Amino acid sequence: MCSPAVNTDLLQATIGGLGLTGVIGSAEIQLKRIGGNAIEVETLAFQNLDQFLELSAASDKSYEYTVAWVDCLSGSQTRGIFFRGNHVEKTVSHRSIRMKVPFAFPEFVLSRPTVGLFNCTYFALKARNPGSALVHYDPFFYPLDSLQNWNLLYGRRGFVQYQCVLPPGDVAAVKRIIAAVSHSGEACFLAVLKAFGEVQSPGLLSFPRPGLTLTVDLPMRGNRTLALLASLDQLVLARGGALYPAKDARMSPAMFNAGFPNWTNLVPYIDPKLSSSFWRRVTAG
Repeated sequence: MCSPAVNTDLLQATIGGLGLTGVIGSAEIQLKRIGGNAIEVETLAFQNLDQFLELSAASDKSYEYTVAWVDCLSGSQTRGIFFRGNHVEKTVSHRSIRMKVPFAFPEFVLSRPTVGLFNCTYFALKARNPGSALVHYDPFFYPLDSLQNWNLLYGRRGFVQYQCVLPPGDVAAVKRIIAAVSHSGEACFLAVLKAFGEVQSPGLLSFPRPGLTLTVDLPMRGNRTLALLASLDQLVLARGGALYPAKDARMSPAMFNAGFPNWTNLVPYIDPKLSSSFWRRVTAG
């Protein structure tokens, strides 16, 4: 048994412990009580990352949830759409209309021209109708769930998601990463930018920390995609950032060491009967 008061060190190791501290037989968590199923969401357009930071700082004071979609193909200014919302004591109807991707799309569908057109259209539609609306929490938190088998949009080879965290306010680093994606010729229509809060995670190897976290989904194109990700690693490494282990498939030991320098503190708490390909890879040598 472990809790904030009992075996605290084991609890801290288990939170963010990459599933290596043992099988969790049961867990008790504190949920948040809400007065209805509705969230009041405000949608705002921004034309550059400085505007994003201003919106994020202002929203932290009065909004519980904030997130932004960014257009990775919009050039050096990096425009996007900022979403912020709060629970409200109201109930709204929600019809779960689910479309289905019937087959794996050919790779040319996610070409730079088509994704560029999609990004322009999406930005224009959202920017044209700013303001607030009441929405059900389901599409707010899980927007992709309305499209079954959405991963097939990326073709038979699928996609890779790259998520990093960078020091607070490091807009220059975010710009460089987005520019690298844009100049690579890869097509990215789903890129998400958030600002982490100041609350310190109790987890020994937790990824969240004060700073900016950027997530980009890229169609897997083999070695050229891996080469792009390796170049992004160097940008993140140079700025003192880290990669998200839970979404990783190719992080190097050097990147893991840099992002999680206290990883050796987890070793005493690892169940000797458990291991993972990820752990063996990032701790090799």
